[in-house]
Amino acid sequence: MNNRLKFFREGKGWSQGALAKQLGVSRQTINAVETDKYDPSLPLALRMSKLFDVPVQDIFIDDWEPQSGPDEG
Repeated sequence: MNNRLKFFREGKGWSQGALAKQLGVSRQTINAVETDKYDPSLPLALRMSKLFDVPVQDIFIDDWEPQSGPDEG
């Protein structure tokens, strides 16, 4: 899953540490999310969404598409 967390964070002029403090996580967590090494929990993603006042889908881009099931063509 790709994300635009760094884009939104930098748009506010916040460091990774400042964002981490607001969200109650470590700076390392923010770095891991921004570098696509860690997908945040749903509660954390929702907090990010509220903090930046944008839908979760604006921060996290999921390019997954469902495949046909075993009973489908």
